[in-house]
Amino acid sequence: MKITLQSTVSLHSLSIRPDKKHYIVEDEQSGNYYEMPKVCIDAIEMMQEGKTLGEMEDILVIRYPEEDVELISFTEQLIDFGLVKELDGQILTREKQTQSPAGLEWIPQWLGKFFFNGLTNKVYGLIFLANILFFIWKPHLLPNYGDIFLFDSMMMNMVTYMIISLILILIHESGHILAIRAHGLPTKLNIGNRLFLVVFETDLTTAWKLSPKQRNQLYLAGMSFEQVILFLALSISFFSAGSNSLLAGIISLIIFDIFIKFIYQCCFYMKTDLYYVVENSTGCYNLMESSQQLLSKWIPLRKQDRRNKEAIFEKSEVTIIRFYSLFYLLGMMLMAGLLIFYFLPQILFAFSQSLHHLTTYSPATPYFWDGITFITQTIIIASILVYTRLR
Repeated sequence: MKITLQSTVSLHSLSIRPDKKHYIVEDEQSGNYYEMPKVCIDAIEMMQEGKTLGEMEDILVIRYPEEDVELISFTEQLIDFGLVKELDGQILTREKQTQSPAGLEWIPQWLGKFFFNGLTNKVYGLIFLANILFFIWKPHLLPNYGDIFLFDSMMMNMVTYMIISLILILIHESGHILAIRAHGLPTKLNIGNRLFLVVFETDLTTAWKLSPKQRNQLYLAGMSFEQVILFLALSISFFSAGSNSLLAGIISLIIFDIFIKFIYQCCFYMKTDLYYVVENSTGCYNLMESSQQLLSKWIPLRKQDRRNKEAIFEKSEVTIIRFYSLFYLLGMMLMAGLLIFYFLPQILFAFSQSLHHLTTYSPATPYFWDGITFITQTIIIASILVYTRLR
């Protein structure tokens, strides 16, 4: 079907909301969201009024002299998005299923509002500051790489850490779920995997219905719950100083896990919750990709496709992208610090203990097989990592 300047366009039911810089357009049938500038919104409104593309183009060229207005190309994009219902009176079919999550609506909205409201948001902020003061006042509460070794058995340590980490992940995700339910929006908890790890992710797609400030609350909700757990753990650890009980060891492990996950959140070269807060607050929704392209001029972060044209950034975005690029590099340095001061010492200690079990105990003892199991499992995991990087 040919599109001309005499064509008229009818669109599916759309919901349009102003955002930080531009507008968010929601396809109410599919649940897809698109960011569009004001010139596109004006074009959509005129389409709904029944104007031809030529009439619209004449108006928009005068209204936006700095913009490159091409209504035929814009209409082709809308067709690709599946937003066009009729073109010149002919109905366009689209095969598109509803993608908007519809789940966990059994969780009452009042429960979400109990945990996330104007007062509790301030409380979570104060708890975060209190945790920082805890570490400044009592530096010995800072986690040590040895905190994960509660037992002589490496496999027992691994299982214990995995269980505690899983519980904390579920608490984190419950924060996201309750925060979005506080606004009466549906969501769902997805279970997937990254390499050999099982991961849980809350679908926050419907958060685009909210204002940027409200979206930030959703992105920070998981960390808010973690900060409450960290505050309780630090308080217990402080008041039970000197105790060598198993409980004290588990508390130290909880502190270690939340501390490491917070540092992970600050690694801005990955799309973490904090990354989405920064992206959402600035209104630059391709912040990471833009920063990677900027940094690639000086640092070979990854292979660049020569066929890809260099992006043209808005003047208002250039300063933000440059500033974020520094945090991108700092995030990589943070991850290097975690590797040097935590992960490598843990691996070396675990291997030395496992080798000690192999050389000290006989095959008739459980410690010997503990060493065999741990080393074998580690080799398998390392092989998977190498394979996924090289394939």
